[in-house]
Amino acid sequence: MHSRHTVYAGRTLRVEEEDVTAPAGDRFAFDRAIFSRVAVALVLDARDRVLVLRTHRHVADRDGWELPGGVVEPGEDPVVAASREAAEETGWRPDGPGRTLLAFEPLPGSAEAPMSVHVWTGAVPGDLPLDPLEPGRAAWIPFAEAVRLALAGEMLGAGSLVGVLALHAERTR
Repeated sequence: MHSRHTVYAGRTLRVEEEDVTAPAGDRFAFDRAIFSRVAVALVLDARDRVLVLRTHRHVADRDGWELPGGVVEPGEDPVVAASREAAEETGWRPDGPGRTLLAFEPLPGSAEAPMSVHVWTGAVPGDLPLDPLEPGRAAWIPFAEAVRLALAGEMLGAGSLVGVLALHAERTR
């Protein structure tokens, strides 16, 4: 990379244009999207049900299912962020320490968009009001149904899809 400059900077997205030379020697301008870090909560209960949101996402203009999650604030631990987001979006606060299932980059060829999925096996009713800007409706569904929804293309968002399928793979190893 020879140079980089910011073309756009918003609350959760920055776009930079880079002057780069490829390994083969070609020099070109490259647009890089940089998104805020996102943490996703995969919360299970004693009956092996998973906490999900039924929501509409206007960017994709689709209804579907998601795991709760959102932006990790500066200096915030991603596990803490996932727990906070679950409570704000669903009214259920993950109980216990939780564990990181995986962290990944969903768009490594064009964007920095770090995501992580964190698992809990319990939740308690939260004591905070729901975030009024979150349009989802919380529900507990069997984990097997979440896997079916993921495979049917009805699970929205990379964090939700990857999280459900990664836990399913971990369980079936």
